[in-house]
Amino acid sequence: MGKKRKHSEEIAADANKDESVQERPKRTLLGWKDEGEPEKESDSVGVFRNKEKVLVTSSRRISYRYRHLMLNLVSLLPHCKKDNKVESKSSKGATLNELVELKSCSSCLFFECRKGKDLYLWMAKCPNGPSVRFLVNAVHTMEELKLTGNHLKGSRPILTFSSNFDKDPYWKLLKEMILQIFGTPKDQRKSKPYHDHVFAFSIVDDHIWFRNYQISCPHSGAQKLDRGDLEKMTLVEVGPRFCLNPIKIFGGSFGGPTLYENPFYVSPNQVRSLEKKQKAGKYAKKVKAKTRRKMHQLSNPMELDEFADMWKD
Repeated sequence: MGKKRKHSEEIAADANKDESVQERPKRTLLGWKDEGEPEKESDSVGVFRNKEKVLVTSSRRISYRYRHLMLNLVSLLPHCKKDNKVESKSSKGATLNELVELKSCSSCLFFECRKGKDLYLWMAKCPNGPSVRFLVNAVHTMEELKLTGNHLKGSRPILTFSSNFDKDPYWKLLKEMILQIFGTPKDQRKSKPYHDHVFAFSIVDDHIWFRNYQISCPHSGAQKLDRGDLEKMTLVEVGPRFCLNPIKIFGGSFGGPTLYENPFYVSPNQVRSLEKKQKAGKYAKKVKAKTRRKMHQLSNPMELDEFADMWKD
């Protein structure tokens, strides 16, 4: 009986030791974490993190100049993903929405080239919209301009807008879409944690003009910049350049109800047809003038010169 009692006392002592010993902490991706450690308030509440990603693609048979413009934008947006070309004649809306979902993106920039001459830019929020269709004019790529400005690839840009964007509601909508698509999210995986260039969007003649500038500051070494150095900062253009003429704003992604239609928009086909008519009108005027000249010569013949044959051999 004494041995059994002694054995039960040893088992109870071992159980008390196990309760007193702390359990081994669990290992996580961020390190070792104890189970008794209280969670932070940020984990329980949930902090908003901008996970904006933009899909950049183009239609087939795009010209080399417009393709270089698209690649320039890809190099300027570290939070974008590039994909293969899409056939624009088919149901491109459903195809692009599916591609955006497969690439885990929330926005899309689609460069659509028509007749090898005209470039249209679709700017859409997927899958519920809205979306905008632009006509792109005055295209100048980085390779063409050869400007002196330069900035680090992947750095976050500062977006600036002219005061015209706050006048009408459709300009406010375009401003918000540009902010979400062209603004690089904070702590993005491929971006750098500082700003060294500026995206400038300005409205002139109901067109949106895009410029990219480098923030150039005086070299002060390891010292901090003084107020005088900040005042000496200048902007040096980097490129590319282009102009966006808004055509329509749709309520859905690549379609849907029309929220706004530009009343001053003239398609490039109409411009070319007017130029042909003007050229044809000039040619018709020349033909009419030539026939009038012949009729005038026939109705008013010149008198014979009596000395016309004098100098002939």
